[in-house]
Amino acid sequence: MLFHFTYQLIAFSIFMFLFLITLLFVLTKHLANEDIKRNVHSGVLESITTETITENGRVLLADYWKTLLQEQEMWLQVIDMEGTVIFSTNTPDDVPKTYSVSRLLEVKDDRRLGKYTTAWQMDLAYEEPLLFLLGRVDDRSDRLRDWFMRYQKDGMPDPELLKTLEADVSRTGGYLHVINEDGAILQSIGKDPTEKENYHPLEIMAMQEQPGTYATYVNVYRDKASRKTWVYHTPQENAVGKQPIMNELIKIVIATGLGILIISVAVSVWHGYRYSRPLLLFTGWFERMRSGTYEEVLTPKDRKRVFRKKGKIRTRYKLYKEVIQSFYQMAEQLAETERERKRLERNREEWMSGISHDLRTPLSSIQGYGYMLENAPEDWSPAELREMGTVIREKGDYMLELIHDFSLIFQLKSAVRPQDVAPLDLSELVRRCVLKYVNDATLEHVTFQYEGREDSVMVEGSAKWLHRLMANLISNAVKHNPPGITVTVGVEKRADGAVIIVRDNGVGMDEETKKNLFERYYRGTNTEESIDGSGLGMSIAKAIVDAHHGQVKIESEEGKGTCIKVILPWELENPKQEGTLQKP
Repeated sequence: MLFHFTYQLIAFSIFMFLFLITLLFVLTKHLANEDIKRNVHSGVLESITTETITENGRVLLADYWKTLLQEQEMWLQVIDMEGTVIFSTNTPDDVPKTYSVSRLLEVKDDRRLGKYTTAWQMDLAYEEPLLFLLGRVDDRSDRLRDWFMRYQKDGMPDPELLKTLEADVSRTGGYLHVINEDGAILQSIGKDPTEKENYHPLEIMAMQEQPGTYATYVNVYRDKASRKTWVYHTPQENAVGKQPIMNELIKIVIATGLGILIISVAVSVWHGYRYSRPLLLFTGWFERMRSGTYEEVLTPKDRKRVFRKKGKIRTRYKLYKEVIQSFYQMAEQLAETERERKRLERNREEWMSGISHDLRTPLSSIQGYGYMLENAPEDWSPAELREMGTVIREKGDYMLELIHDFSLIFQLKSAVRPQDVAPLDLSELVRRCVLKYVNDATLEHVTFQYEGREDSVMVEGSAKWLHRLMANLISNAVKHNPPGITVTVGVEKRADGAVIIVRDNGVGMDEETKKNLFERYYRGTNTEESIDGSGLGMSIAKAIVDAHHGQVKIESEEGKGTCIKVILPWELENPKQEGTLQKP
């Protein structure tokens, strides 16, 4: 499936990439042509600068640019860092071959070189920059300069020569504006169809940069002395006009999108027909799994459709080979899960049966003595009555302990109070717990040792529950080992938390016992054993550790003792929230 879908996706992606790249080149070329139409001079210069290649001091200019420069009556020079012209085309004889610093600065500021109007652009793509200088004869600019020199007085048209100026302007078919520094039109000469009153700050600059988008061609002459500016408008033919380029882009994008949509729909229909037919087969599998029939993934009819006689998958289903294998594995796992669920259900029933048995046994004793006392209380001596009372009390204590342990387990799951959680010294808590057993006179046959740290080991937890944890761990070591053993308790620091270690040198445990040590009531259903404890001690210990987000590890070997390690984190997650101490 990965191979099939991948190569098809790659092929489709390559096609779309080439299509979009081609479209991008076409669109870029179109935009470049439009830009040249709007401003032939700067557009041509920018394109020449971008496309021209320089190798070992030689400038390689395409022939079509040379032809275009001749048609437009323009000349081009390429100047190096030394001011030397290293390339020129269509250049008149009166244009310099070398330039000084001041001459180039004048050309830059005035945009003129003698009688030629110039445009320039730097090419910084090489180690040493190159200057591309484009020149042309602009009669309108020269005419405006001539008019200013002949007809101006203090920057304004001389009233005595105004009619002559108007006649000259009218003959060219244009009009002339004289403006101040703020762009206000002080005087208009010639027929002005726009009837403008002022220019915006960037308007004249925009008209110069993109003359092809306006109805008139603009020449400007600014007199520094009077701070007046003469703006000369002449009509031009074939003006492009301000065409909204976004309209063209939107049309191209829409057409491209429709093309891609049509191709995508066609490919999708083909993929749907090819790959969806086997999915109908999978639907039947899901139905059988929903009904719990995990043992039979394929019916005999389905198996005949999918596999050949020799057991090989048919061609139309080979694409789903991994899927079919995964279905078989999933069905196997679900079947195993179902078997495990039934096993747990049996264990629960056995567990409840054991609890019922152990509750019924002391109740039978209490009930029997109760009948005896009820029917003939006067027949019993004081010693016999005391013995009956002792048995009734012991049986009642056992039942209370069993019920109390059940209550503790469910409290740890549903009613542990967050206010019981506080910072505490784990070393001191463990040491006090061990000391309690050391001072217990009934445990003289057991030796207790504490191997804790001298410094404090601070953790967050419930002192009440941790006391019960230690009591259950130590009691378990004492209860299930013969007299004469040594129980060693210690506390360690680790990067992941504090560790409580309870080790004994007793009989140890087999693998089955280790596996079920924390199962509830694992040892309690044996009616041959005495009713010493509820059988829920280690289950309670595990629940306490879980409530503190800790871990329990068991190391034991038959005949070599047992070591239980409890790892507690330094801080509990969200201990202040309402509710229980939940597992992370």
